[in-house]
Amino acid sequence: METAVKVPLGERVNLRMLVFIAVIGFLVGYPIYILIDAQMSGGVKNAANGYKLVDLKAMSTFEFDQTNGTITDIPKKWRELDGQKVIMHGEMWSPSVAGNTVESFELCYSIAKCCFSGPPLVQHFIHATPLRNAQLAYYSGQVEVKGILHVKVEHDAGKVSRIYSCEAESVDAVQ
Repeated sequence: METAVKVPLGERVNLRMLVFIAVIGFLVGYPIYILIDAQMSGGVKNAANGYKLVDLKAMSTFEFDQTNGTITDIPKKWRELDGQKVIMHGEMWSPSVAGNTVESFELCYSIAKCCFSGPPLVQHFIHATPLRNAQLAYYSGQVEVKGILHVKVEHDAGKVSRIYSCEAESVDAVQ
């Protein structure tokens, strides 16, 4: 009866195999990390200098009556951001922009992706105006907005016109 020859581990595992395992681990592990991190943080993380990093998609995904909604219909974790310094990433929308600067704009996590399930909802947009009446640059694509967030239900023409607004300190393009 023959006995199997045991090949040393160094000969069974090579650099190509280790690189392959690392790449597969990254491709599977990184999305899982992102999902777990989003669930654990709830869409709000502490950032540098007293700012809170806010996930706009998480902030806009809740049921809200577009006609008769009240402040208590907004989840508590988003109401608690009222008056806080925040950092938000999204896309600018300003239908009246004609130059390189804007006096105000709407910020949405993604203009193309936000409204597949129907018309745009008021909770999908943050109305931003410059802090201290400064001019803000207009950028197409993703931007980072730093400012002070306000959460207040405003009505106009018999429906809710706004629940989020922001006094923007800065707007920078995200590369």
